[in-house]
Amino acid sequence: MEKSHDEDQSLKPPSGFPETPLPDGEKVDFDDLHRKRLEKDYNDLQSLIELHFSSRQKEEEELVSLRNRIERRRADRAEQQRVRAEQERERQTRVAEERSRMEEEAAKQRAEEDAKKKMVFSNKSFGGYLQKVDQKKGKKLTAREEKKKALMERRKPLNIDHLNQEKLAEKAQELWQWLYQLHSEKFDLSEKLKKQKYEIHVLRNRVSDHQRFSKTLKNSSTRWQ
Repeated sequence: MEKSHDEDQSLKPPSGFPETPLPDGEKVDFDDLHRKRLEKDYNDLQSLIELHFSSRQKEEEELVSLRNRIERRRADRAEQQRVRAEQERERQTRVAEERSRMEEEAAKQRAEEDAKKKMVFSNKSFGGYLQKVDQKKGKKLTAREEKKKALMERRKPLNIDHLNQEKLAEKAQELWQWLYQLHSEKFDLSEKLKKQKYEIHVLRNRVSDHQRFSKTLKNSSTRWQ
């Protein structure tokens, strides 16, 4: 009885394996069953390993993709910052140029207004003087007053209140040419005056010499008498 019981125990499958029903009337090959179980376990383990590596590869690919996205976003952000900085520099440059242009125009406008005011004041001053000269009509004028009156009469009216910048430049060129002409005339008159003074000096010397000679002749004639 004990031997039969031991044989029954040896026919049982190892623990952990499901019990396989034994076919009736056939001999069971436990080595083959064990080999098949090992092959199945090996295949399952291989599948788990492949699944693990596949999952790990997918995770690595996702990690690489994430890193690439981060780098692209970082590069895009750097480019956006560069573009914004460039736009800000250009804006500041335009603002500075506009401010400089406005200040230049304001300074030019102030200079034109000051020049107009000075011209108006000058016109009024000369006009008042001419009025005083006219009031002295009928009276004898001094040489200085006559000279000043002649200069006032030769003076050209400016009349520049309505002129723009281009016309003002033309007017300034015209006045410069007129002033150059006056200086030329002044030089000619000065040379003429020098020549006249020299001629007068020569004539005076001749008169003086003639008077001395006449006086000498008269004295000599008196002594001989």
